[in-house]
Amino acid sequence: MKDRLLEVKARALESFGKVKDLKELDEARVRVLGKKGELTALMKGMGKLSKEERPAIGQLANEVRTAIEQDLEKRRTQFEEQAVAAKLKKEKIDVTMPGKKSSLGHIHPMNTVIEDIKNIFIGMGYEIAEGPEIEDAYYNFTALNIPKGHTARDEQDTFYVEGEGEFLLRTQTSPMQIRVMEQRKPPIRIIAPGRVYRSDDVDATHSPIFHQLEGLVVDKGITMGDLKGALEVFAKQLFGEDTKVRFRPHHFPFTEPSAEMDATCFACGGKGCRVCKDSGWIEMLGCGMVHPKVLERCGIDPKVYSGFAFGMGLERVTMQRYGINDLRLLFENDVKFLKQF
Repeated sequence: MKDRLLEVKARALESFGKVKDLKELDEARVRVLGKKGELTALMKGMGKLSKEERPAIGQLANEVRTAIEQDLEKRRTQFEEQAVAAKLKKEKIDVTMPGKKSSLGHIHPMNTVIEDIKNIFIGMGYEIAEGPEIEDAYYNFTALNIPKGHTARDEQDTFYVEGEGEFLLRTQTSPMQIRVMEQRKPPIRIIAPGRVYRSDDVDATHSPIFHQLEGLVVDKGITMGDLKGALEVFAKQLFGEDTKVRFRPHHFPFTEPSAEMDATCFACGGKGCRVCKDSGWIEMLGCGMVHPKVLERCGIDPKVYSGFAFGMGLERVTMQRYGINDLRLLFENDVKFLKQF
């Protein structure tokens, strides 16, 4: 038994000296110290020894095991140190090389315009109202004096959501005017910015997803003069003090009377150019006095209160402000293009 233990020790140390990596070292360890290893098998046979032999052989077996485990640990440490050294060499960083410059972005021109418009109206005492983009058809159409079968529904073809009731992706932020009037009594002075959706093909002036900002004022004694004054202040603050506005009669189902507002062309200052088609004016928004039926539907007495509303496409305003001639440029995320602003 003594000779066999010494032979196992010698073979083990010799095999450990030939391994090339941690994986081979672990395989050699299993061959010697594993459940079916050479040393383990010998230790199981110690029960057959006589009482006189057991103490001496047992002590030798422990010494052999200790020697094998110490040699294993020494070689494992060597391999681990070699692995760390190799990794450090491979991942060595040359601190003398110039670093990579991080490029900083800036606010998108659309967001700049949205924030500027918000600040203008907040400065005039307006509050911001936000609501759902998946809207009930009642708020999107019916409550705005656009019943089923009305031609305005065809003009605002949108995306409907399957399920109980009639829900759709809102075509305008005007539903927020109804929601606010239902929940709050006059005086009311709000703007409602947000995304809207229509089933339009993508081209230079259309997109199925775009942004609108609607405004609403309801109080006693509100007139068309208040509407014109508020929008003139807005246009001058957004485009410059030299900006002039004009109002043209129009028709919207939820306002009466209704108008469209133009502003002097940003490119030529009203002299006439290619951008404004030599007219000197660019269409900005639609507006009008809130229709009495809309007020009644919201529980507001039109004999006591009156109001005005307006709505604008924020992409159009951004294009006018920066002289952009294709709406798609605002959504393509071309960094070279956006860096101009």
